[in-house]
Amino acid sequence: MAEGAGAARRFDVAEFIDDRPIGTREIFTLVVCSMVLFMDGFDMYFLGKILPAIAEGLGGTPVDMQPVVTYQQIGMLIGAIAIPPLADKMGRKPVLALCLLGFGGLTLWAAWAGGFTMLAWLRGIAGVFFSAMLPVGLAIISEATPKRRRALFMSIALVCFSGGNLGSGFMVTLLLEPYGWEIFFIIGGVVPLVAMLLLLAIPESLAFRVNRDPKDPMIPRTLRRIEPGIVLKGNEEFHMGDQGEVEKLGPLAMFGPRFRVQTVLLFAICFFSLGNIALLANWLATYMLEMRGVPLTDFAFYMIIGYFGGATGTLCMGWLMDRVNPYKVLAVYFVVDAIAIASIGQLDASVATILVTALIVWNFCQVGGQTGINNLATLGYPPEMRSSGMGWAGAMGRFGGVVFPALGGMALAASLDLETIMFAAAMPAVVIAILITILGVYNHGKIGGLAMQAPDKVAAPA
Repeated sequence: MAEGAGAARRFDVAEFIDDRPIGTREIFTLVVCSMVLFMDGFDMYFLGKILPAIAEGLGGTPVDMQPVVTYQQIGMLIGAIAIPPLADKMGRKPVLALCLLGFGGLTLWAAWAGGFTMLAWLRGIAGVFFSAMLPVGLAIISEATPKRRRALFMSIALVCFSGGNLGSGFMVTLLLEPYGWEIFFIIGGVVPLVAMLLLLAIPESLAFRVNRDPKDPMIPRTLRRIEPGIVLKGNEEFHMGDQGEVEKLGPLAMFGPRFRVQTVLLFAICFFSLGNIALLANWLATYMLEMRGVPLTDFAFYMIIGYFGGATGTLCMGWLMDRVNPYKVLAVYFVVDAIAIASIGQLDASVATILVTALIVWNFCQVGGQTGINNLATLGYPPEMRSSGMGWAGAMGRFGGVVFPALGGMALAASLDLETIMFAAAMPAVVIAILITILGVYNHGKIGGLAMQAPDKVAAPA
């Protein structure tokens, strides 16, 4: 279209983002969101590491913590369903700030819980807020980063998410005995409140603004904030690359013909993957204590070492997803993951090097594999449903996070042996590998594949 005085000039915001070099703005956005994800991961992992200590401090046994674990997972399920659509409607920043406020305040309050029931309710409500931080944070990173580095930046942020596992492990070894279990809730509550202040320095997602209202006056202001020297004449017509027509149904469109197959498969994959993560995060330390006699502090130290396997697996996944067929890589990850999980139940826990090796391989595959799944769920949907796509896939995972830990508690109460429990825990990884292979065939090996094409271009899969 001609660029006369009154003529509109098409301005491709996606091209503007993709052509930018990686600079201070992209790095700072990554740092802030990574800090948020670190606290999300810290909160997810620390409970399982000190579960027996909390139970003892409240005058009970580990089995008495089952309602706490269950309520937390139910809260995470509710939050993953309810909050990400708000981020697609109201904006990424205000919703993320709300999550940090609710999560931080309730976690801090939990340090003074007087019993299992009160702690269960506080963890349940806090779960509503902290389960949404991952999809919203990843949406911000994916929409602020040039396409050529998008998967890598998301993977770096997810290393920080799993870094919460490392941080909680260090704190168990250093702080549990001198300060008690309460210190973990105090730290987990204060840091998110501080992180709220850093959000002020991050601009709202341009992809969100353009898809919500291409005439939003904040779009040119944000562009000038990102690149002060940019020339805008006031007659720009903003759009997002070659994206198909914006879905008027918003997140509900993921259940329509354009996205339905991808959505069903991603939901099933997340159900098994996050369910298994929740099972082992909440109960593995207890299993090793009760069935193998491994002290909590020793196992926490082993998991610190295992974390580096997860970090390496995550970075490898991000690097590979920018270069090769992501579905083949993910399928291999989860096959090896199944082998590693089953082996933990068979190994002699008294030989630390053998146990640590198994934990490293397990973390490499499980954490790295979940990174790949998160990337698929985030990048497989357009901006108008991106937070919801990741959030609702995560909600199915949180549903798995209710079911799997409940089964884990039942296994402990039934006095099943560790070999049987870990063999059963390996089976979901096999199912995930199969489902990912099916999704890869359907999407022809590309992230989003058929689903991301405009409706008139979608053909039946070969």
